[in-house]
Amino acid sequence: MMAQPAPLATRLRIHLYTICWNEAAMLGFFFRHYDPLISRYVFYDDGSTDGTLEMLARHPRVEVRRFHREQPDSYVHSALLLQDRMWKESRGAADWVVITAVDEHLHHPNLPYYIEACYDSGVTLVPALGYQMVDRSFPPPDATLAKTVRRGAPYQLMSKLSLFRPDALTETIYEPGRHTAQPTGRVVFPKQDELLLLHYKYLAPDYVAARNALLATGLGDMDRANRWGVQYHDDAAAVDAAYRDFEAQAVDIADPAHLPWRDHAARRWWRVAPPRSKWRGVLDGPRSVWRKLTGRATP
Repeated sequence: MMAQPAPLATRLRIHLYTICWNEAAMLGFFFRHYDPLISRYVFYDDGSTDGTLEMLARHPRVEVRRFHREQPDSYVHSALLLQDRMWKESRGAADWVVITAVDEHLHHPNLPYYIEACYDSGVTLVPALGYQMVDRSFPPPDATLAKTVRRGAPYQLMSKLSLFRPDALTETIYEPGRHTAQPTGRVVFPKQDELLLLHYKYLAPDYVAARNALLATGLGDMDRANRWGVQYHDDAAAVDAAYRDFEAQAVDIADPAHLPWRDHAARRWWRVAPPRSKWRGVLDGPRSVWRKLTGRATP
């Protein structure tokens, strides 16, 4: 039985959109993380049969819709088409939208405060620094993942645009998997990248294997031809190798001394050498948030 959602911890209206398929194992963690922020959830379900729909029906802020494959031979391309437009219905109704997956948690030492600081400073979109979180044992159902599974490897592929103001952007123009975007409209990034995206895929080898096997069955011919979702075909040896690689690079994201922007030395896709004039609108306001919360100076 799912508990009643936590009360909202922000004055801002935030809508969340996601696509799901058989996510019963992860939904409790997802709602525990996002309920203090999200006033409205929209789930596009791809035919869940594991109790996901029953869990969603019990949540008072959730609306469930059927996910339709506009590109019949591609899950990934169909998802991309939807992700580029589903948030637009929140224009005039939400201050921020979150576009995410059920295993992706946006994180900051004080996320409600940070989001409000970005809003008040005029920031319109906040890409997140990606981390591949790792644990060999699946967490208990009442866990708060950011407190229980704290070690993750900086992972550029998971640095995504998940949080933005729907009234400010005209288009997101995501790449497959939302791994990059080319947003248009009133584009104002924070000066300092502080928001994290914690990807909770590697929560136990058996869970990874079962999840990969399921997701592989949802791929179409176009997905396979483009090698979209190729990771879902990883065998046990490949999963173990990925575990060892991520564990070797992992940092404690909850360590007060951790400065996440230093983990991501490579140029981020949203910081690619633009003309200087394009960046004059980038604001300094949220730069002080990390310093206020941790007592550490930002570089």
